[in-house]
Amino acid sequence: MNRKHIVFTAVGQAELLDQAMGELGDNEALVQNEISAISSGTERACLLDLPNLADSPPGQFPKHLGYSGVGRVVEVGKTITTVQPGDRVLTHWGSSHASYNCIREENMMKIEHDALPSEHAVFAVIAGFSLNGLRKTRLEIGESAAVIGMGILGVFALALCRIAGATPVIAADLSAERRALALSVGAHVALDPMDPTYTEKMKDLTRGGVNAIIEVTGQSIAMKQALAVVAPFGRISLLGCTRVSETGIDYYQEVHRPGVELVGAHTNARPLHESRPHSWTWKDDARAIMDFMVDGRIDMGKILTASYHPQDASAIYEALASDPHFPVGAVFDWRKLT
Repeated sequence: MNRKHIVFTAVGQAELLDQAMGELGDNEALVQNEISAISSGTERACLLDLPNLADSPPGQFPKHLGYSGVGRVVEVGKTITTVQPGDRVLTHWGSSHASYNCIREENMMKIEHDALPSEHAVFAVIAGFSLNGLRKTRLEIGESAAVIGMGILGVFALALCRIAGATPVIAADLSAERRALALSVGAHVALDPMDPTYTEKMKDLTRGGVNAIIEVTGQSIAMKQALAVVAPFGRISLLGCTRVSETGIDYYQEVHRPGVELVGAHTNARPLHESRPHSWTWKDDARAIMDFMVDGRIDMGKILTASYHPQDASAIYEALASDPHFPVGAVFDWRKLT
């Protein structure tokens, strides 16, 4: 059978193409996609062929993006036991921006909440990255927390800090619009990192330094600022992907001597099968995220801001590459295909 599939065919160029699908493997399910979530930071980096794209060599095209989808199981392989045809499932790796995907059993899970809209549930994978980043800080109730960068990962990380009992919860972003979004989802305060008094304000708000910082921008300047405001024995979770490495950090004065912990928080830095304190599997984190969506502690009405037709992919990715105000929460709705 054929499918429609969004493909990055060259630097800055995305196309919706027809593609023949291979045979279904024994440990795979054929899933008809309803929604796929746009991961703006990762997809922009891949579209523009920036450095540090996981295991993808520079200059390699075509690229097939998308890693979070929601759809219906159409057919299952011989060894599949956890889902059956008709189930609505959340899909992870292998879930590209396409009308159909063949998904391995370990990369999908049945959605338990029938009333949860697919366009909300689809963000449970991405929000799970943020939850993994928060867990790495070992945040305790009553500690201060700051999230630097209010893209989609940062917005979820901030909402989760509030759920976890941090006080105060501080957001930082260059965009006034994104700072306003941060306040709407739970930040006590939202600061502009370009404010000359930024460091002073951050320390005043936290009685001398922030206990737990989630750095989402991947920018060296943001990391320098984080080290300037972290408390002694504080923890900084590196959730954002650093595309370009730069020097300028005095590790003795800023990390070693004050006992600061820097923790890598890539989603692959988590257990595959069994959750443990401060490090859960992607499925357990996704279930928690969907529970928070259902009970209202994560308000997806404020986070989901754009739903696109897959046929508009070329224009959408042109905007993603060039528009600093590209929507924070955006999806492709594959149900719109005729």
